[in-house]
Amino acid sequence: MLTIASGSVLTPQGFARMDVSIAEGVILETAGPGRRLDASGLMVLPGLIDIHGDAFERQIMPRPGVSFDLRTALADTDRQLIANGITTACHGVTSSWEPGLRGIETARGLIRAIARLRGRTACDMRLHLRHETFNLAAVEETLGWISEGYIDALAFNDHMRGIVLGKTIKASKLKTMVERSGLSEPDFMALVERVLSRESEIAASLERLAACAQARGVPLLSHDDRNLGDRAAFRMLGCRISEFPMSHDVARDAIEAGERTVFGAPNVLRGGSHIGCPSAADMAADGVCSILSSDYYYPAMLAAPFRLAADARMPLEEGWRLVSANPAAALGLRDRGEIAPGLRADIVLVDPQPEGPRLVATICGGKIAWLNDWRRLA
Repeated sequence: MLTIASGSVLTPQGFARMDVSIAEGVILETAGPGRRLDASGLMVLPGLIDIHGDAFERQIMPRPGVSFDLRTALADTDRQLIANGITTACHGVTSSWEPGLRGIETARGLIRAIARLRGRTACDMRLHLRHETFNLAAVEETLGWISEGYIDALAFNDHMRGIVLGKTIKASKLKTMVERSGLSEPDFMALVERVLSRESEIAASLERLAACAQARGVPLLSHDDRNLGDRAAFRMLGCRISEFPMSHDVARDAIEAGERTVFGAPNVLRGGSHIGCPSAADMAADGVCSILSSDYYYPAMLAAPFRLAADARMPLEEGWRLVSANPAAALGLRDRGEIAPGLRADIVLVDPQPEGPRLVATICGGKIAWLNDWRRLA
């Protein structure tokens, strides 16, 4: 048994000074004897649950055209996750019509690698498949992945219209797509023309994928909803999570329909979006942000709720739900997201210093996965 002693614990009812005991990976009803972890002066918070993160791509391809094997990349990613308090991570694996880092071959490899690693990593790694809507060649294979239980969340992305054909996204994003594909720009644009020729087949393919996901209980997300028409269309497919909606009106429409919205925690720390999309802090303060994800930067998830509180946008208790209880509910993970008896013991200990939160310990499934001050362990 492990007891986290004398900490300020965030319970479903708010902060309380209390001990939390853990045995066999589960939070107990009452504290008991055993090894103690001194949490005096620290906040004891539910572990972070990342519904969408693709920072692992930097471990796979740290520079354009320079790749490392997936086992090494995911092992390094696991260490980064727990060192940032992320105890459940849905890796945003893209399955695109473009080759290279986000192509089907990489997606296949990652799906196999994550499946092999289940139960062997400190962080609970899961798979959030980002299906590019124009990737018609992968539909049958994707249906198989869903049916076989490899996919924990399915998002519909359209970077063809959003970036390649879009007029509002920075040109640097298209340059990045070309670089990670491994193709020359002329060859990339020739591929675009071939892919565009099958556009009429997309609607039927999305209906098949959505029906398969719903039959398996896999949450469906839409990505970068540009307008109310996009949200309505994806709502008809069963997408009850709007990921990075591109206007306040779209986010408000989703919330009023009883749906969830996802914005990026890096957006909160940077004071706005790097591509001119809505401010996540404004969306949170206005009640139209349900979830904050790491997006492309793992450290942002821990810091974002504290920044929202420091800027008087929302109390820490509410902000922390955006990175714990709310993503757990959206993913159907009823065993985590809060500190309460009977739930999985995913817990972080945080020193709330004036200059920003300092992570002291990460506990995953009842095990101490990361601790930067061993003097606290008795």
